[in-house]
Amino acid sequence: MSAPMNIVFAGTPEFAVPCLNAIAASGHRLTGVLTQPDRPAGRGRKLAASPVKQRALELGVAVQQPESLRNAAAFSELAALEPDVIVVVAYGLLLPKKVLALPQYGCINVHASLLPRWRGAAPIARAILAGDRETGVTLMQMAAGLDTGPMIVRRAVPIDEDTTAGTLHDTLADLGARELSQVLGRLPEGITAEPQDDTQACYARRLDKGEAAIDWRLRADEIARAVRAFVPWPVAHARLDGQPVRFWQATAGPARNHDVAPGTVVAASAKGIDIATGAGTLRVQTLQLPGKKRMDAAAAVNGRDWVGCRFE
Repeated sequence: MSAPMNIVFAGTPEFAVPCLNAIAASGHRLTGVLTQPDRPAGRGRKLAASPVKQRALELGVAVQQPESLRNAAAFSELAALEPDVIVVVAYGLLLPKKVLALPQYGCINVHASLLPRWRGAAPIARAILAGDRETGVTLMQMAAGLDTGPMIVRRAVPIDEDTTAGTLHDTLADLGARELSQVLGRLPEGITAEPQDDTQACYARRLDKGEAAIDWRLRADEIARAVRAFVPWPVAHARLDGQPVRFWQATAGPARNHDVAPGTVVAASAKGIDIATGAGTLRVQTLQLPGKKRMDAAAAVNGRDWVGCRFE
């Protein structure tokens, strides 16, 4: 390996932790970590450290948590770490041009999509919602703008009918860490990067709870994708008798027509609860009733007559 580099890592959520671990195990010097300030979390809304901060403290690495990198004090603290490269993974702040220009090898970002598709905050869920057959990770040399830099590496993974945002999150986090280790080893010798085709770009806006409410007028396959895309958060849901029911696993059934309103249960067995949609039937295999833990269909249908019930 070439001479060890000084690496500063910038990241916040659980997705970024495997890349942080990869740097710590790389033989390079992890001189500092940037992460978002502690935020209120949980029912008590107490301040909580980000997953990246928690792991950095376990590693004994200094942590900086600026509200912005645009003020002189925050930039000076970062510059004092003398980074040869800054690695950014789901940090949550755009880096100003003077930060991008600070390290001799620039700033490298690990992004959870096959750029230029799905730039932005929620690429994993948006890929599933859109019905994409594959997604992946892209390592890019960062430039001014949102996920616009030239691409160093793109690695694809398939999306199938069992893929949830949660399982895809873990797969891509590990894949990104492996690819990062390879890129860091090549960086001092020089790497090539391919410009993105901006005409192919689309924006993966942040998820919100409101869009997880099921619209039963949609096709069954669209609703099934939404169920998978919103696991583990915000979880697809609908109301039954005025109470919220959460859906954790569901598949699209045959596209046959029903003479009942969308949202009406047309069959129920240990294999699943079948609900009429705008086109086809949604079979729910795992759900969560109000005040209960999640359960499979076999437990949900035990002692309850579902047929004719209507979700709103």
